[in-house]
Amino acid sequence: MCIGQRTELFLVAYFCSIQKKTLIKELEEEMAEAAIDSNEDLSEETEDLELLESDDNGTFQQVTNLLDIIDSESSNTGTAGPGLDMRKTLASVIITDKATTKPSVVMNALMRCLKVPEISTQRKVSIYNILQEIIQQEGELEERCVQRLVAIASKEMREIPEMEGYVKAEVASDTLVALSRNHFSLVMYELQHHLKPLNLTDEFVIITLAKLANGNVFEFMPYMGITLATIFTMLRLANEAKIRQVICSAMETFCETVQFYLKHLEDSVYPVMTEEQFALKLFPMFRYFVTVWMRHHNLEVKLGVIRSLKPMLNLLLPNIDLREQVYDYIPLLLAQYQGSLEALFITQVLRQILEVSVTTNTPIPPMQLHTIFTELHVQVCTKAPAHHQHSSQNLMEIVHCFVALARSYPKELMKFFFSQIETSKEVVRVGTLTLIRAVVSAEDPRMNIRTIYLAIRVVKNTLSDTRSKVRMAILRIIGQLVLSGYQERIKGWGLKYVSVQLTLSTYKLTNRRESFYLRDLEEKMVHKVTMDTVKIITSSVSGMANEFWVRLLCYIMETDYMEALTPICVSLTNLAERQLHDQDAEASTAGGSSQVDLPAPQKLLARLLVLMSSPYKGEGRGIAMLNLLRTLSQSIAPCMADMWELEIPLLVQYLEEHTEFTWNQKAWEDKLIQFLRNSVKKTQGSSWSLRLSKELRNQFESFDSPSLEKGFLYRALGFTLATGLEASKVEVLLLDLLYKTDYDNDFDREGVILCFGLCARGQVKTVLSVLHDFEERIQESEQSWQIGAWRKDHPWRRETVKSALMVMYSCVASYCHPQMLLNHVDSPITAKIIHHYTSSCQDTFLKMAFMKSVVQVTNAINLKVLEDFQFAQKMTLTAIIMAIIEAEPTDNLVSPVRTLAMEALSHLSKLKPFYKMEENSELMDISIHSVISLQPPGEDNESIKTLYANALRALEQLMESLLQRQLDPRGLQEMVHLLEKWILSEKEWEREKAMNLHLHLMQLYIQSTGICIPLKLGQFGTLVGLIAPCTCDTHQRTRVASTNVLSSLLDLHASQTCSLWGASKEKELEKCKEDLQDTDMEKIFCVSSRIAKVVCMEFNCDEVVLLIQKLCENIGAMDLQHDKASVTWIGIFLQMRVKELEDKVAEILGTILVHLPVVDHPEVRRLLIEGILLLAHYHQETVLTSLLRQPLPMESHLMDVWLAVSENLPLARTILHSLMSRLQSWFTPRINATSKNNIWRLAAVDPLMTLCTIHLLIEKIDKDNKLPDLIPDLIYTLLLQLGCSHRPEATSPNLKTWRLMHTGTLPEEMNLQRITIKSMQLLFKRIDSKHLAHALEEQVVWAHLQDSETFLEGVSLLARLCVQHVECYRLRLSELMLSGMDSAVLSCRVSSTAVCVEFMSNPVLYQEKLLRPVVVLLEKGVNQEEDEALRMLSLRALGNMALGAPRKVKKYRKLLLEKCLGSLRESTSTSVAAEGMEALTKILAELQEGDVGASFDAISKQCRVFFDNESELLRLKSFILFGRLAKVVGIFKKHFFKGEVKKAWIPLMLHCQDPCSSTAQACMATMFQCVHFWGWKSLESPSGQSDASADDKMTAFQTTMCSVLTQKKPAVLYSFLLETMTYVKNNLSRIRIAACNLAGIIVKQMSIHYLKNLDFPVLRNSLQELQLDSDPGVRRAALETLKVLDSCSQHRLLASPGGMS
Repeated sequence: MCIGQRTELFLVAYFCSIQKKTLIKELEEEMAEAAIDSNEDLSEETEDLELLESDDNGTFQQVTNLLDIIDSESSNTGTAGPGLDMRKTLASVIITDKATTKPSVVMNALMRCLKVPEISTQRKVSIYNILQEIIQQEGELEERCVQRLVAIASKEMREIPEMEGYVKAEVASDTLVALSRNHFSLVMYELQHHLKPLNLTDEFVIITLAKLANGNVFEFMPYMGITLATIFTMLRLANEAKIRQVICSAMETFCETVQFYLKHLEDSVYPVMTEEQFALKLFPMFRYFVTVWMRHHNLEVKLGVIRSLKPMLNLLLPNIDLREQVYDYIPLLLAQYQGSLEALFITQVLRQILEVSVTTNTPIPPMQLHTIFTELHVQVCTKAPAHHQHSSQNLMEIVHCFVALARSYPKELMKFFFSQIETSKEVVRVGTLTLIRAVVSAEDPRMNIRTIYLAIRVVKNTLSDTRSKVRMAILRIIGQLVLSGYQERIKGWGLKYVSVQLTLSTYKLTNRRESFYLRDLEEKMVHKVTMDTVKIITSSVSGMANEFWVRLLCYIMETDYMEALTPICVSLTNLAERQLHDQDAEASTAGGSSQVDLPAPQKLLARLLVLMSSPYKGEGRGIAMLNLLRTLSQSIAPCMADMWELEIPLLVQYLEEHTEFTWNQKAWEDKLIQFLRNSVKKTQGSSWSLRLSKELRNQFESFDSPSLEKGFLYRALGFTLATGLEASKVEVLLLDLLYKTDYDNDFDREGVILCFGLCARGQVKTVLSVLHDFEERIQESEQSWQIGAWRKDHPWRRETVKSALMVMYSCVASYCHPQMLLNHVDSPITAKIIHHYTSSCQDTFLKMAFMKSVVQVTNAINLKVLEDFQFAQKMTLTAIIMAIIEAEPTDNLVSPVRTLAMEALSHLSKLKPFYKMEENSELMDISIHSVISLQPPGEDNESIKTLYANALRALEQLMESLLQRQLDPRGLQEMVHLLEKWILSEKEWEREKAMNLHLHLMQLYIQSTGICIPLKLGQFGTLVGLIAPCTCDTHQRTRVASTNVLSSLLDLHASQTCSLWGASKEKELEKCKEDLQDTDMEKIFCVSSRIAKVVCMEFNCDEVVLLIQKLCENIGAMDLQHDKASVTWIGIFLQMRVKELEDKVAEILGTILVHLPVVDHPEVRRLLIEGILLLAHYHQETVLTSLLRQPLPMESHLMDVWLAVSENLPLARTILHSLMSRLQSWFTPRINATSKNNIWRLAAVDPLMTLCTIHLLIEKIDKDNKLPDLIPDLIYTLLLQLGCSHRPEATSPNLKTWRLMHTGTLPEEMNLQRITIKSMQLLFKRIDSKHLAHALEEQVVWAHLQDSETFLEGVSLLARLCVQHVECYRLRLSELMLSGMDSAVLSCRVSSTAVCVEFMSNPVLYQEKLLRPVVVLLEKGVNQEEDEALRMLSLRALGNMALGAPRKVKKYRKLLLEKCLGSLRESTSTSVAAEGMEALTKILAELQEGDVGASFDAISKQCRVFFDNESELLRLKSFILFGRLAKVVGIFKKHFFKGEVKKAWIPLMLHCQDPCSSTAQACMATMFQCVHFWGWKSLESPSGQSDASADDKMTAFQTTMCSVLTQKKPAVLYSFLLETMTYVKNNLSRIRIAACNLAGIIVKQMSIHYLKNLDFPVLRNSLQELQLDSDPGVRRAALETLKVLDSCSQHRLLASPGGMS
């Protein structure tokens, strides 16, 4: 045993011991727990039981628990395993171990358990088994305990209510037997107590007694007599079959026990009982068994009786008196043959009686002999019933019976045989003759010669019987007589009978008919028995050589029945040796030579040589014939005798060392030919060889075609003709052979061809001359080739003769001398072959002959001609062969033409001039297509299968030959390129053949090149990529072949590189090959994955890329299995090498994306996409850039990729972040890449594609996922992107580049704005706020955002709604807003500031302490001058501080006032100024007069500047701001502001009628707010009717105002008039009207003093100019004012001094 095996056994034992200890511990714990739990239950169960004794209750509980474990394990045996069996065994062991210390306690506990009511059978069996183990273990036990156990077991044994009870009784019986070994008396007493005379006891009492007798022979003997006597009294009471069987079996045991006792009588210490006494006690039982029980109808009872008789007779037959009484019961035994009982058992008893009769010389009563003869003879001559299983053994027993009878009663027996022979029944005769042969063969000295004489007389009466079986029986008796030493008894009649049977059987066998197949088989058996008899006679009988010699010698020369040759040759050899021995004795006295009479020596040698060509036929005739030749060597050719003495033993030795299954026909024929050649050499210079050739030629008619013998004849004839000295006679024989050959017979045609070739070895010119002469004589014609002069019965077909001639020429080339071949190979040999082919109809057989000829010629050239020989006919032959291959059908295989053609090309390729590379490829392609496209044949078509296999082998050889000229990576790649379309074929047989061919050529390449020529860069990956999917092919052989190819590639790669490929990986690959034999495709995919993992690390990065490219190219080329395998390999390579492929990711991804659109199956597409996701996981930026550079609109495969991304939520989040980063890069400063990852991240991509991707991901990500961490960033990024798309700088030169990739005109809805808005809409849907959604729709936010004119308004609305409804995102939005406001991109700052406007109106910025940085950024926004909107929004945001953080306004008042006031001073933009004034209005609302400080004056002055501005907005904002100033004014600024009011009063009064109603209202409100600064109470509450119009109210106010001014400040009124007149040229018609009206009112109210100062002409001119105004209202107002002016002018004139004058 090796060390490894010992170690393994040690480990097994160790772990088993550990397991055993563990189980013991578990069992003890279970016992402890169960003891606690079951105390109450057990007490309840057993409270009514009478305790056997006061024992240890703990032991009882433990035993009970262990028995429970045994029962539970027994019930679970079927479902568990060896572990449960171990637990059961250990529980039993624990009980027995406890019994070693307390046997009585444990046994009492077990017996107590037996008394538990309703105990199961299994539990009882377990208890009894344990008790038996304890009994065997302990030996002597306490007597009281034993008595109890005996009582319990005895009671159990005798209660047999059902089948389960039988099991219990049996185990109880075994327990008593176990007890008997040490307590025999107690057990025997119990059993004898229940064994009472005339009382039928229980069957198990008898069974147990038999067991006791068998196990305790000497102890039982004192009880044997009483036991037998008691049982005898029960025989009449035993009426049931079962009890009778039990008693018979017990008697058989008792008798065998008695025999043992009698043989070992000296060992007994008990009182001796003699054999005679036993016999006398047994005989009554024997008589009762035979006379009564043997007549029982039950076969089992009969069988039991018969079996018990044999041991009983062993005791009865030695007694002379009882023996004769036994003879009286023989007829009863013979009568049992008529029943259905097995005859063997009856015959055995009868043989026992007959043999005792012979040995004791106590004859059987004569009156019983005929009955015995008849019954036994019937058993021999009749067929045994089918249910008899021992019929052959029964016949052997009967033969022994007849031999015994022949010894005692020979005359009576032969008389009986004679009477049976006289019947005509074949079976009776054959049976009788068989018994006679058995009697003859009995080696018994008591068999006298008289018995043999009588037997021969009986046999002679059957010699005329022609039936086969009778003949064979007679022949066997003759042979047996010879073997038994009665040779003299067969002379005359016996030898004559054998000779007649030899002739008769040979004749019948050689003239047999098909319809008598069974009769022929019988005749073969007769012939075989005859040959055996001849062999026995010739080897044993002397003095009869002359009698057999002539008959046997003629037999061997003339017979056509070859099966008889071996024994005949053996017999001839024996006879010849005796004849030579006799002649030697005579020659020594007479002085002559020792020879025997023979026919012509050449004829005998030719005959024996031909027959020896099949040496193992006919039971090995070769050795027999060689021995005969050796014996007759002096008689055949004395000159060869010495050589034969040396060589024939060697030939015999060869045949003896082999069998018909191990020998080689070709090797043997070569030895025979060499033997013939050496023999012929001994006759050189004589005509002996030529006469031998003629005899060989004459033997042709004796053998059929085809046959091995005739084939050898052709070969032998060729050799002998080659040594012929007379060429003319050789020509005659060759021509005769040509003319008389049947060319339609393939065998004969090939034989003649071989003969001519062999003859050409020494007669080349003669052979070519004969062929030329034959062609001329048959007068070759293109119409037909018919020959009638020589063969009228066989017309020759033209093509058949041409094919034969072609092959003859090539065969001549094969066998002729090299120098002769060099002179004749081109012409005439090859020229004649081409001529015969091209001048024929070129049918299949002719093509085959042509190909065979080419192969033979090329082989001859390769083997015999110099290496530099240029074969001139090579290209001609190649063109013909290629045409033949192309003409072959590609859908079926009906002939070996293409196989032979490829073999011919293979041989031609080795000759010079060599093929060019293009010619090589063309030959490969044509040949591959011709073979691989063939469909494999069915299993039942063996011939097509052979053609198919040959074609494949020929293709391999051709490819191998052609590849030999291109053993470099280029040649390998070209070969694989030719095979690729077949490897990827949809037909499994094409794939299998292509893969096997690939494997063959790959192995050839590796063996031929090794590491000399390394593969090209990437070639390894391409080759593996082609093969890898085939490891999951549905065809098992293709899978295995592909794995072998892969293994070869790996070996090649490892030998050419510093690879880590080692033994462990090779072992794993081999294990994978074995696992590929499975049929479960799931397992096969797992195995393929394992292969990929094994080989993955052998590839460098470039090879991985090429491998993946090849795998992708193969997708869709075959079936689904291959596609799955391809993507599985891709996935595994990416998983294992993804980190190393950073530089190759774009290339790999591009490959996958290019091939992904053509992948139709969803599973394959899914796996490919998983590969993309894996790349994205490790090289996100590279993958993302490549995906974003795909054209728009997105194709379905790209949509699937993004859909897969959306399903992978972690990746989707990462991708969304990266996409946002891409978008943000458009509105962030450009940075320089510092890593490869940054290069890809910063690579230019189409933002529209980015937006479309974001939209798709948002749409496809699970709706239940709210994306809380992404939504604010996405919203803000999209908002900024939308802002960029609306700004002038949105157009990027990079976009133009990438838009060229779009597959066509993009849909109208696919633009930046719409995609962005759709994405934002999806995001807001995820917020899941109904109020927000409703507000977005109600306020038309999306429409505002989409329109560039209202974009900022839409941003503000959106920001406002976010602030109101999305509290959870406000902080993040604030942070994003802050970063956007600090962006270098103007559009981002604008959009962010628009958001900030709304956020400034909310406390969030103040609460999150973001107010200060926001104010700083807003300050920058106000200060910049490049964008008006940014300044406007910044001002608005600053103003909104008053809303969102009113408490902080005072803190930032200086900055706020400065920036807002600055916007009023410096801005040339209306909107900026308006926003500044609105902001100031909001700010001033939170400030007091002291907070404003010096800015108050500037604000007031700057505000008045915009009162008359053309912009309605500016006028509106200025009036509102002025009103707010009026509210802010306190004590310190009241005087100043009063002056400001005075300066602003006329604009205020005029713009109360501003064409803009809101401006007019604001102006009026401001004016009334400022009235109190005049200090006149009458003005603060304007009078007038409440139902008057606004114009009327204003007119009334103006009138009142002017009236008060006239009274209190006429100078101010005068200045108001002058100021008012300046407005008559205002651009606004309503202001002009108001100015005219106000001027009229002022003039009316002006005092005379100031009227005088007026320049009326100027005023009139101004008003008259208004008459030309386009507005009629202006014209009317001017006219009215002119009238007032004229009226006042008149009044002035009247009031003037001049007027008065």
